[in-house]
Amino acid sequence: PLNSQARERLGYPTQKPEALMDRIIEASSNPGDVVLDPFCGCGTTIASAQRLGRSWVGIDVTHLAIGLIRTRLKDAYGTSVTYRVLGEPTTVDDARTLAEQDKFQFQAWALGLVGARPSQGIRKGADAGIDGRLFFHDGTAAGKTKQIVISVKGGHLKADDVRALEGIRVREKAEVGVLLSFDEPTRQMRADAASMGFYDTPWGNYPRLQLLTVEDLLGGKAIQFPHVTGGNRTFKTAPKARVKEDPPQLPFGDA
Repeated sequence: PLNSQARERLGYPTQKPEALMDRIIEASSNPGDVVLDPFCGCGTTIASAQRLGRSWVGIDVTHLAIGLIRTRLKDAYGTSVTYRVLGEPTTVDDARTLAEQDKFQFQAWALGLVGARPSQGIRKGADAGIDGRLFFHDGTAAGKTKQIVISVKGGHLKADDVRALEGIRVREKAEVGVLLSFDEPTRQMRADAASMGFYDTPWGNYPRLQLLTVEDLLGGKAIQFPHVTGGNRTFKTAPKARVKEDPPQLPFGDA
């Protein structure tokens, strides 16, 4: 098991130590080979394979895992690693199909697009009106973490959804509330959201209630909040990767 105080710990329940995966990969493959993990979870096999110079394929059934792996690779390698994600929605129709098949997986996918994570994990249960949370630092109070509460609507919007979200935001003492939906909010909904004012910071003013559609998300729009260094604290930050270099190969017969 991974040590509870390990720097690489990301909070995923089945996470394994990278040193273990390094040993398995080095014992069973060579640089340039392809490593497959068909149940890749938070991506420890992928992280080790990437660092050890192997190509890799990772498969997982949950969009929570895919979002976590994306964050892990970004933290460890920045923009130096390239990969493709297959099997997730790329259009509004794709997203609607996912929502019809499994609303909890749809929620996880939508939350992953804005850097948030499900409040209840991928399981059924009471959510108190909150489908996801995003935690951040705004640079105004050392060590004090702020939060954004998110409601994901896979069905039709109701007239009171915006005001209900404001009640949840106030109850949770969150700085911002976000409504993610398929439907385009009505003019009255946008007026209700605008009437809730702004969250003021030295870095700018951010609407207390923000309304985003699936089409907005696929178009690259994001939640507005302070993006200071280390601002998003929703996921634990994976350590920067140190690519392991193979020892020089000696000519055949030399010791």
